[in-house]
Order: sequence, then C-alpha cells, then structure tokens
Amino acid sequence: MTETLLMGAMLLAIMLVLLAGGVWIAMTLAIVGWVGQAFFTSTLPGKNLFSAFWESNASWELAALPLFIWMGEILFRTRLSEEMFEGLRPWLNRVPGRLMHTTILGCGVFGSVSGSSAATCATIAKVALPELVKRGYSEKLAIGSLATAGTLGILIPPSITMVVYAVAADASIIRIFLAGFLPGLLLMLLFSGYIGWWSLRYPEQVPPADPPMSFVQKLRQSGNLIPCALLIVFIVWVLVAGWATATECAAFGVLGSLAIAAWGRALNWRNFVDGLMGATRTSCMIMFILAGAAFLTKTMAFTGIPRELAEWVDSLQLSPYALIGALVLVYLVLGTALDGISMIVLTSAVVLPMIQKAGFDLVWFGIFVVLLVEIAEVTPPVGFNLFVLQNMTGKDSNVIAKAAIPFFLCLVLCIALITVFPQIVTVLPDLVMGAER
Repeated sequence: MTETLLMGAMLLAIMLVLLAGGVWIAMTLAIVGWVGQAFFTSTLPGKNLFSAFWESNASWELAALPLFIWMGEILFRTRLSEEMFEGLRPWLNRVPGRLMHTTILGCGVFGSVSGSSAATCATIAKVALPELVKRGYSEKLAIGSLATAGTLGILIPPSITMVVYAVAADASIIRIFLAGFLPGLLLMLLFSGYIGWWSLRYPEQVPPADPPMSFVQKLRQSGNLIPCALLIVFIVWVLVAGWATATECAAFGVLGSLAIAAWGRALNWRNFVDGLMGATRTSCMIMFILAGAAFLTKTMAFTGIPRELAEWVDSLQLSPYALIGALVLVYLVLGTALDGISMIVLTSAVVLPMIQKAGFDLVWFGIFVVLLVEIAEVTPPVGFNLFVLQNMTGKDSNVIAKAAIPFFLCLVLCIALITVFPQIVTVLPDLVMGAER
C-alpha cells in the first residue's frame, strides 16, 4: 500500500510541475500517463496511447458535444443570447441576484438535454458569460457558478455517468434516472440561494434594478424569448418522449438556432463561419483533453492505485457512516487525477460490495457517487470544467477553482443532506416504480 501511495504521489507531483510550467493540459495528462506506464508497469505505453486517443473520441454519443457547442456559438454570435437575456430580465428584476440566476437555470435546463458536463459548461458559458459581464455583473461570481452548475449535466437525467454506474451496480437505469431529479433541483436551489445571499451581502456589485413594469409590459418584452424557449422545450420534449437521442437533439438544436437566427435576420455568412470555427476550436480542445485523460485512466488501471485505495478503506472495517466519510475522501483524491466515469469503473468491483454490506441502497449510492463526480469536475489539478473555462476565458484554472469554492461547498452540503435524508433520493423512484424489496 505504501509503494502504491508513493507512486500516486510521484505522478501527482509530475502533473503539478508540468501544469505550473505552462504545458498544455491534454499534453500534461498524456505525459503523466506515459511516465506511469513506462516506469511503474510492464506495459508498452505507445500502443495504449494510440488506443486511448482513438477510443475516447470515436464515439457516436460524443458527436453531441460539438453540435451543442455550435448551438451556443450561434446564439452568442447572432444576438439571440442578448434577446434571451432581455426577455428574462423583467421576470428576474426583483429577485436578489437578478440575471445571475440564468447561469443556474440555463445549466439545469441544458444539462437535462445534453447529459454532458463539458457541453453544458461550454455552451452556457459561451452564451451567458459575455452578457453578464457586459451588464455589470461580477465576473468572478459568474465564472464560479458556471464551473459548478455545469456539472448539472451529469446529475439531471439523462446522464452517461448514471448509465455507467447502473451497469456497474446491476441496478435499474430508470430508477437511477428518477432518483437524480430531486437532488438536481436541490442543488440548483442551493446554488441560487448562495447567489441571492451574495447579492444581498454585496449590493454594490450587482446592477441596480429596473423600474417596475406591469404584467403586460413584461409579456411584451418577453416576446424575443419565445422562439428560443420553444426550441429548448422542443429539444427536451423529443428527448423525454424517446423520439430522438441526445446527438439527434443536438442536431435539432443547431438547425433550430440557425433557422431562428435567419428568421430574425441576424444570420450572415461572417457570423456563420465564425460560429462554426469557434465551435471547432472549443470542441477540439475538449476532445484533446478527453484523450489525455483517457490515457491517464489506462495508467491508473494498470498501476492499480484506485483499487488499492478502495481495498485499504475496506480493510479498516469502518461503521456505515464512517465508511461513507472515508469513501468521500477516496473519491476526492481520485478526482484530482481521474474523470468521473473512470472513478466509477475502476472502483466499483471493490466499493459496491462494501456499500451493500453496510446496508446502503445502491440507487442512493449512485446519486451519492454522481455528486462526488461533480466535485471532481471542479477539483484541481484535473477538474474538467476548470479546463473548459480556462480555455474559454483565458484565466488560470486555480483562479477559476477559487471562484468556485462557495459553490463547491454547496455541493458538499447537498451530499450531507442526501446522506442525512436519503428520502430525497429514493422517494421519487419509489413513488413512480414502487419500493424495491
């Protein structure tokens, strides 16, 4: 166990040195993976490098990522995003925080469509961040909320991470999907609650409220919101009804955005090309990072670090809630070097029997793990949402992580609440499908 921990510490130190030296994020992940396999295993890293890069990007489901990002680029470059904010402004005018809540609402709605943390974070950041900064809202608060609210894409169904867990745990995918709704709503309320408290605490950093408007005036100003709102409702509807996959919904989103922009005479050849190139650059950046992370994941599997950590926790023979606390620490440590799906796959064989033996519900534990995965998305040095926002804003990932700390604590509070009150997770699937025996 000591040798394994030392190996993990050495790889983490190499990663931190490379990142501090300005090496590209994806290259850093790949280099650390190469070093781990070359010096700490008997495998040939070259073959695994090429297979990891191919397998991580040769995915039909991943095709939704560039399409959703392109949709965000279209909304941003054709002034549709500005019209959406103008339509929302009268309804949020008297709410503490006002338009800052659009980051949470947007990530919640978009997350239910995309099922991807990266796509949700990148798309909503592209639409919301420039508008919020232009209107005088705190950039730091906006970036922090986007980093964490973007993770709603893997908590609000459908979610690839949930599917992976359901397969690993041999649990009902539908039950786990249903179990994610109330925790997702709770997390959105916690995020918005903090934004409201911050706005009351620092009123000078929030733009002043607009003069009161009548209900008819609000409806009239919201007219520009209708086309985009109908598009989002349509995308969610066809997905929930089972008429289209997430990738097909993304294609509908792009087509609908182009149609709305053309109808409003906001689309021209220049912003069409700029939007397409912007989506290409962002998508390539995310896919390159995914490839590097996939190679590092292979290294972790070969070295056995995740399994060693899980087996060490099992050897402690802890009480049920002490076990949960220990697993939180283990997953937080793993989250500094692995993506969420890899965390689940590499530890499930050891962790799930421990959970069942301790008497915890596997559906509840699935949501618990997904929340820990969300925390991993904003945990340096390999917090994926931190990388996405770093490349989109030009700010250092540590600056973004610092801005996300209050929302990070909201995630921790949500984990504590579902642990103390597990009914938050289990009540909806039990109500819809009946209690499991």
